[in-house]
Amino acid sequence: MDQATRPNADIASALREAEEHYSTANPKSLAQHQAATAALPGGNTRTSIFYTPFPLTMARGEGQRLWDLDGHRYTDFLGEYTAGIYGHSHPVIRAALDAALDGGINFGAQGALEARFAQAIIDRFPSIELVRFTNSGTEANLMALVTARAVTGRAKIMVFDGGYHGGVFYFRGTPPAINAPFEFVIAPYNDTDQTLALIERHASELAAVILEPMMGSGGCIPAEREFLGALRAAATRSGAILIFDEVMTSRLSPGGLQQATGVLPDLTTLGKYIGGGMSFGAFGGRADLMARYDPRREDHFPHAGTFNNNVLTMNAGIAGLTKIYTAEAAAALNARGDRLRARLNALTRERGLAMQFTGLGSMLQVHMRGGMIRTPADAAQGDAALRDLFFFDMLQRGHWFAKRGMAALSLAITDEDCDALAAAVEDFCAVRGSLLRG
Repeated sequence: MDQATRPNADIASALREAEEHYSTANPKSLAQHQAATAALPGGNTRTSIFYTPFPLTMARGEGQRLWDLDGHRYTDFLGEYTAGIYGHSHPVIRAALDAALDGGINFGAQGALEARFAQAIIDRFPSIELVRFTNSGTEANLMALVTARAVTGRAKIMVFDGGYHGGVFYFRGTPPAINAPFEFVIAPYNDTDQTLALIERHASELAAVILEPMMGSGGCIPAEREFLGALRAAATRSGAILIFDEVMTSRLSPGGLQQATGVLPDLTTLGKYIGGGMSFGAFGGRADLMARYDPRREDHFPHAGTFNNNVLTMNAGIAGLTKIYTAEAAAALNARGDRLRARLNALTRERGLAMQFTGLGSMLQVHMRGGMIRTPADAAQGDAALRDLFFFDMLQRGHWFAKRGMAALSLAITDEDCDALAAAVEDFCAVRGSLLRG
């Protein structure tokens, strides 16, 4: 009986044993991590992928598979935190990148592709009338927020407890000192009454309200339709700019969650998969707002960026959005994700376990608790040690998740892969059931 199939009397001893097995099984990743600490603080340049006792180092990927330095193979259910929607080295993306490289990559000039790419985005997302490109979702959110502040002449920005909008916009717990130095009003997610009261209190000073229509990093928690509609109406009344951060959620229907919910923001931010897996971000929306970036205007806002229109991203983005992740493909992928989530929740519910999967479409998150999860505070009541144990047990069974429990299906994931994951979760429930029942 291996570690992943041996029950334990208590959570602490089970997790300790899982971590010991992990360390023993991955000596090359451990050595790589230790070597990296000489040049990188903590051996890391991306906080979200660090975890204890040390992170795995992946050596290569193909389709929906990953291999680590020690030769273990995994089915990639993380999908690069939603950016890897095309799987690894999709042939159409690869051909688009090869074509870009063949033509030269750093022009310092207008290219032939950015207008085509922009039109493809406008055709896809109903709130976007004009769009500009950036290099990341963080940068896209920063540009959307400074646009709102400049247009309205106001200073305050409403965000939501547990939210995340990039590397300088953390709102989980105490905001870190490196957050952008804006004046934030922090509201409770999915609490319409309290949020509307805050908007009314700060109405004359509020430049923008920004949120994900489903919190991604906050636990795959969907915003309720009534909540989004109330925000839309309140922003209009107060003169604040409503911004949907759809960096992650734009994948959840052909036109993002704004299309699925019918609630349209003033500005939308994008990133992740839309650039074909390359570094990418974008902000766009109402023509009257975005027209302030028209350099033909005397009162235009400047917006530079050496790689905003880099040909690798332009080529890959067009190929991905028009040839691969079509409206039909988006519908099929999200239907697969909905089926998988329902199946996993049925497994845990039938056994009466304090375990559930939240999310929409192709995004999901495991939580080690029962009951309704409407807010990050609800999610925080789950047992973090059990969630860590789930991560290590899934690794042993060959399935790659985020350690915090997040998953995002790629187009390469098959029904057979979903069957294998369901079997692994069923096995986890059988082996760890006594711990999940408390």
